[in-house]
Amino acid sequence: MLYFSHLLEDEDTKAVIRETGMGVEAIEFAISENLNHLNEKIFSYQNRLKDMKCKNLILHGPFLDLNPMTFDDKIQAITRQRYEEAYTAAKALGAAKIVYHTCYVPDFYLLIGWAERMAAFFEEFLKDKDDSIEVLMENVLDRQWEPLKETAKRVQHPAFGLCLDIGHAHCYGEDSCAQWAKELKSYIRHVHIHDNMGNKDRHLALGEGSVDINAVMRELREIPKCTYTIECSTREAVMTSYEILKKYVCGIEIDKKQRKCYS
Repeated sequence: MLYFSHLLEDEDTKAVIRETGMGVEAIEFAISENLNHLNEKIFSYQNRLKDMKCKNLILHGPFLDLNPMTFDDKIQAITRQRYEEAYTAAKALGAAKIVYHTCYVPDFYLLIGWAERMAAFFEEFLKDKDDSIEVLMENVLDRQWEPLKETAKRVQHPAFGLCLDIGHAHCYGEDSCAQWAKELKSYIRHVHIHDNMGNKDRHLALGEGSVDINAVMRELREIPKCTYTIECSTREAVMTSYEILKKYVCGIEIDKKQRKCYS
């Protein structure tokens, strides 16, 4: 299943849904101000989704100023509160998945004990939840894939998994994003798709940067029922990425010299 991020105006979002049948990954509930007026925003977004004829939904959770692995119990409490509020919205709107950032900041937070604390946070967060909504942890500034893998190993809940952001892995990771996909694919349930030149997180259309999408998709196509969100901020970039991505999802590898069908 393919999705695209609701970074576009509603009319453009509606047009892309009509043209492609893709679902939407909402960013409405990643914003703290909206969480302050949760019921009102759930109601208004419900109506917007209906107008856009969106049938498939994922939510992006809040992340600014939050930190799941913090040693400060008050910061952890507000992080959990914001996560709960976004989860409430996901439940009310019928979202299939909700994505939360790791919130890791290199050179500021130590990795010693990081996975243990992240796992403890998510196990507590998931204690009263069923598996109707997948709860996914996304890499952002993370340089190494090992802590994410260790966290995923430790969280013993059927709803928990990883969201691999290939653009983030490409410009922040120490290994290639194909290597990230290879090492994490046992836990990956969702993927964020965008491109860059490896030096800045630019959210370009596929093919406009230097991500080796062939190498990445060779790994990701082995994941059953994996879903993908195109994270680009213009309609043109979304459609360009869609035309490329749908070929991979259908089992076709794009190459400058040839196309090879895996099916």
